[in-house]
Amino acid sequence: MIASARSTATILTSRDEPVAKKSGVPTIDEAELVETFVRASGPGGQNVNKVSTAVELRFDVRNSPSLSEPIRVRLSRLAGSRLTKDGVLIIRADRFRTQEMNRADARERLEELVEAAAIVPKPRIKTKPTRAARERRHEGKRRRAQVKQGRGRPTDD
Repeated sequence: MIASARSTATILTSRDEPVAKKSGVPTIDEAELVETFVRASGPGGQNVNKVSTAVELRFDVRNSPSLSEPIRVRLSRLAGSRLTKDGVLIIRADRFRTQEMNRADARERLEELVEAAAIVPKPRIKTKPTRAARERRHEGKRRRAQVKQGRGRPTDD
C-alpha cells in the first residue's frame, strides 16, 4: 500500500518503488510488518462469529533497521501500552466490518505514529522574570497584605 498524498511516512509493499524521505520520516518495508487476522468483537450478527475481520498489526520497533535511534525512542514513548516488553508495537484495528478496511486503518495508524515520532521536539528554553515583573508581583503582594491586615479587629488607640 502506498501512503496517501497527505501522509509523509510510507509503508512499502513488494511491488512499490521507494519514495524519497521527507523531513527525516523513515520508510518502513512491508517485510517488517506482521499481520494476523482475528475475530472482531461487537455487533455484526452471524458474520462476527464466522469471519476474522479484525487486524493485529505487529511492528518490531526495537529491531527495525528503518528507524534511527532517536525516532525509535520517541516511538516507544508514544506507543505506551501498545508496546510489549520485547519492543513490539501492536496495533489492533476492528473499526470496520471488512478485513481490507481494517488492514488499511492499522497501517495508517502506524504511519501516523511514525510521523509523530519523527518530529523532533523543540527544546524548552528557560526564561527568567524581568526585574520589573518581580517588582510588580511584590507590590501586588504588599497591597494584598495591607488589605488583609485591615480586616482584623479594631484596636482601641
